[in-house]
Order: sequence, then C-alpha cells, then structure tokens
Amino acid sequence: MKTSGLVELEAVLAVARRRSFRAAADELSVSTSALSHAVAALEARIGVRLFNRTTRSVALTEAGAQFVASVAPALSTIRDALDQAGDFRDTPSGTLRINSSTGAAKQVMPVLIAFLQRYPEMKLDIVTEGRLIDIVVEGYDAGIRLADTVPQDMIAVPFGDRQRFAVVGSPEYFAKHKPPRTPADLKRHRCIRSRMPSGQIYQWEFERRGQAVRVDGEGALTLDEPGLMLAAARAGLGLTYLTEWTVNADLEAGTLVRVLEDWTPPLDGLCLYYPGRRHVPAGLRALIETIREHADAVRERAPAKRPTRPKNPRIAPNARAREGRG
Repeated sequence: MKTSGLVELEAVLAVARRRSFRAAADELSVSTSALSHAVAALEARIGVRLFNRTTRSVALTEAGAQFVASVAPALSTIRDALDQAGDFRDTPSGTLRINSSTGAAKQVMPVLIAFLQRYPEMKLDIVTEGRLIDIVVEGYDAGIRLADTVPQDMIAVPFGDRQRFAVVGSPEYFAKHKPPRTPADLKRHRCIRSRMPSGQIYQWEFERRGQAVRVDGEGALTLDEPGLMLAAARAGLGLTYLTEWTVNADLEAGTLVRVLEDWTPPLDGLCLYYPGRRHVPAGLRALIETIREHADAVRERAPAKRPTRPKNPRIAPNARAREGRG
C-alpha cells in the first residue's frame, strides 16, 4: 500500500467509519499492518494523533474528529471528479458499496448477479445489517431497503416486486392450536417475538378494508434474526411474522402454513436508493438501468395490477421499524 496523499486520507476515513483497523483494512483490501502504517505516517507528518487506540477499541481524538469532518467532504468531491473522468470509459468499472438488510439482499441477488455478468469489470461490496443507517455518512454508494423505510431525501429506484408480510406456523403447531381468523385471535397463540436493531419489540401490523391493527404478541421466545425465527416456527414453537420472500420456500414445501392472509395487503416493494445531490458514477447508473429492466419485466409478467396499500397515518410510525424484517 503506497502511503502518501489520498491513500492516507482514505485510510483515516475508513478507520473512522469502521472504528476498527481490521475492518477498515478489509474494506480497502489491504493488510492491517499496511493500513496502520499509513495512518501512523499521516499522524507523524501533521504532528497530531488522530485515533486513541487500545487492544479492544479505536476512537477518534477531538483533533481526529475535526480532521475527518473537514476532509470527508473534500475527498468526496475528489472521488466524484474521478468518477466523472471514468465515465468516458466504454465499460463501467470500479466498486459499488451497498448497504442492505439480509432478506432484501437475498431477494435482489438475481438482479445483482445479472449486473455483474453484464459488466465484468464492476465489483459489488454488499454489507448486510438490520439497522437503517445514513449511507452517506457511512461511505456507501447506495442502499437497498423496503420503500417505506427509504429516507425522503434519497432517490429511490423500485425493483418492481411488491411484497407482503406473512403469519406462519408449522402443521404440527396447528394440529394443537386452532388457526387465528383475526389479529385479535393471536392473543390465544404463542408468538415468536422480534427484537429490532433499536432494541424495540416489533409490533405485527395488519390492515383490512381500511382498518389498521397492531399486535404485540405474547410468547416465550424473542429473536432478532429472520432465519432463527423461521427455524423456530418450523420447530412448532409458535407463529412468526416475516416477509413473503423469507417464507415462500417453506410454504411451497408444506413445512409452514400461512394464516391471516387477508389481513396482510401488499406493501411497496424494495428499492435501491442513493443521494441525489452528487454525481452518479457510471457503475451506479448501469446498476440502475439493470434494475429498471428487471422492474419492466416484472410488470410485463404481472397478470393484473395489485391494489395499492392505502396510506394510513396510524401505522406510519412503525414503518421504519421494519428495517430489519428479513
């Protein structure tokens, strides 16, 4: 790793984002020692310590925080200039960093694979996590989330697939418990509760004929990862509330049974989103075009337009809590 100029600045910003030399080194595809030397060289040149380091943590000093706040916008401008120069290439190249929930990444993976096959000089660096982050501050080019969790100051590109949530349980569970017919019936059932990245317990959302209902189900098990919830439901421990793309394979195989389907209307689907106040790199534009082609194909396959979910202010505050739901 050449330790001079922009490379050193990129090293400092990566460590500041990740709060870890090892994670920052992985992001930049360099060794931890090379990254550490780059940061140390910059600190020695300017005569100021930018990070407080211990064996367990890395944190910006006061001087480091001011330095990063000043340098980050300038470096972003330089990156944009390099991207614009690169737009004159015949084929998009470079790396796109994308933040997504795990379930969303699984759902859109076929589109991302098609993109890489079409543009072999492009690379995708996808980080999955439940929490909804500020992709600009964290250094991402774009994010992938459910449409109603996308920040309003972002440009959103729909993938075309609309989705619903589903309440499911195992056949063995329903052999012992009468299936619920309304959300109120869930009070008599064991529910596998979901803890969101914020620590909040997710309330199951339902709607039918304009009537919106939230249910905070009771149960002996609380989890924070959709795959674990799915496994618990298969084992007959109770009912769970997950996205259709998470449970469809089990529904088709008969290992799970769906209930309350008429209480879960369609939601706006997934979107790729990105900030609109900066230059859009050629690689990101190519990905957007691939997504729009996919969305057009989905619309052509659809037998009929499904009804749009009515906007209901009573359930809007819970929408952002869905950020980690699959």
